[in-house]
Amino acid sequence: MLRPWPADDGALIRLRLAGGHLPAGSLEILAQVAHDHGDGQVYLTGRANLQLRALPFVGGQLPDEVVDAVVGTGLLPSRSHELARNLMCSPLTGISGGRADLRPVVHELDERLCALPELAALPGRFLFVLDDGRGDLVDRETDLGAVVLDADTAQLRVGAGWGAVVPLPDVAEELVQLAHRFLLERGHDETAAWHVAELESPLAPPAPGDARVPAASGIPSYDGVLHVPVPDGVLTPDLVGDLVGPGHDLVVTPWHGVVVTP
Repeated sequence: MLRPWPADDGALIRLRLAGGHLPAGSLEILAQVAHDHGDGQVYLTGRANLQLRALPFVGGQLPDEVVDAVVGTGLLPSRSHELARNLMCSPLTGISGGRADLRPVVHELDERLCALPELAALPGRFLFVLDDGRGDLVDRETDLGAVVLDADTAQLRVGAGWGAVVPLPDVAEELVQLAHRFLLERGHDETAAWHVAELESPLAPPAPGDARVPAASGIPSYDGVLHVPVPDGVLTPDLVGDLVGPGHDLVVTPWHGVVVTP
């Protein structure tokens, strides 16, 4: 049900966070799941998701009590679409800097993906990447995505190239339509494409990058923002206790860190 991966120390599962956003209360519950059923630690991934390790593994499945405990975190909004919810976004969007707040776009894209049964068939490594115009994710390899050009518009990313310039409120719908088109064109046997760049023909008419596309800036500056680096990607119980507090939520970054929202 949770797509466990067999490892030497037991089952490994990954929980996908849309844009890295994580309610602090959910992290607290997840840490308890790790304590009760795994190795006691929560792990960050390079796609700003979370992992649990050393879970019990019986007949290729997690026991029902472990599944129920993970579902109880609220971090699994769609069991059928868990593999499709690979949504990365500039972690500081709407918090500090950037040309526009992409949090509503991420939320809409996640809802639209989960609402279409056919999109559950997207490959598990298929990735959406959204850059809010600061350039922190503009050079991240992606299947589909967008880069904000100004407060009202964004340019779509389609595989390794560029797509149309569209109004910001249309980004989620445009990306869902492209994802659906990818499934129609990828093939249906062992030669089926896993990524947009593998298709035999362009998924959308190619376009030049807009002059407003930002240069790649790498890891953003966290000046004025409460950022907790986690260099080894391991959220120990003590670190979880430091992060969890009333009145705030968290954003997991793609660079092994956590931002505490104001």
